Amino acid sequence: MLRSFYRQALAGPFLRRQNRTMATTTGVTSRAPAVVRASEAEVGAGRFFERNLEVAVRHVLKDGVVVIQDAINHQVLDKLNEKMKADAITLSKSGDGTPFNYNRGNLQQDAPPVRKFFDPSIFLNPLATHVTASVLGPRPKLTFMSGNTAMPATDDTPSQRQPVHADSDFRHPSHPFALVVNVGLTDMNPNNGSTEIWLGTHNDTSIDDQEGSHGERASGRIKEDLLEERRAILPPLQPTIPKGSIIIRDLRLWHAGMPNLSSDIRVMLAMIHFAPWYRNPMRLELGEGIRPVIEAEKDLDVRADYVPEELALSRYLNRGFGNSYDFNQTP
Repeated sequence: MLRSFYRQALAGPFLRRQNRTMATTTGVTSRAPAVVRASEAEVGAGRFFERNLEVAVRHVLKDGVVVIQDAINHQVLDKLNEKMKADAITLSKSGDGTPFNYNRGNLQQDAPPVRKFFDPSIFLNPLATHVTASVLGPRPKLTFMSGNTAMPATDDTPSQRQPVHADSDFRHPSHPFALVVNVGLTDMNPNNGSTEIWLGTHNDTSIDDQEGSHGERASGRIKEDLLEERRAILPPLQPTIPKGSIIIRDLRLWHAGMPNLSSDIRVMLAMIHFAPWYRNPMRLELGEGIRPVIEAEKDLDVRADYVPEELALSRYLNRGFGNSYDFNQTP
């Protein structure tokens, strides 16, 4: 009873607004995620003008997600996509060692960490950093760089959705501390498995809402009764995101990977920016050729170790599944 009262008190005006909406319509429909279209001047400068920055920050805080369109050149995405699709086929043949997330159709997949495939406009995009730094504080820490690949269905791997979950499968602060920067290498839509998102759920969620323990493949699952409660207020949505976009998502937001019903592999990168005060100990492993690019980066605190590129290429596909990573901070 106390928990229910606490949730209603936190929701406050939001619930009252939704109740008025439900009273005047035949059903509740989800809003689309907010979109900020980056101008050529903003892309060139690597910074938003005040109005667009305000909109982006507002929706990250309110909805837990915002989409930045027209932020990345398509040619650099195509080059990386060709390589990562080939890698995805290799990964999918790894048998029991495949780093899948909840089901075998959703792979945890790193991009090749060498200079040939490391374009700063993708991995260190300054417009994304302008937003994350405005929310989290100056020079967020970048300690995680990977991706999620939705594979087409096969006889051996049928199409499946993930359970609704949060990536924050540990006790965490109740205010923003980590933002995921997602970059799709192609258009993303319901047909090829765009991620289902539950707007606003980051503002009132905790480890107590989840099932499973950290480190398990199925950790972070949201309890079914809470899903039904939330669905009655604001249902989830599966958006269409055009190629060249960046999605900035609060780590706490409820979401779910969805089946890829197309015949093509769909790759989405994921870089996590942590607040400068957040003590996450993870580090990236990058090829030595990327070091000058990272050392020239002024707005992100990139925590990385550098190895010869041959070594980096020999083991970047030998990573864990998503829930094996620890996004918590040290005491």
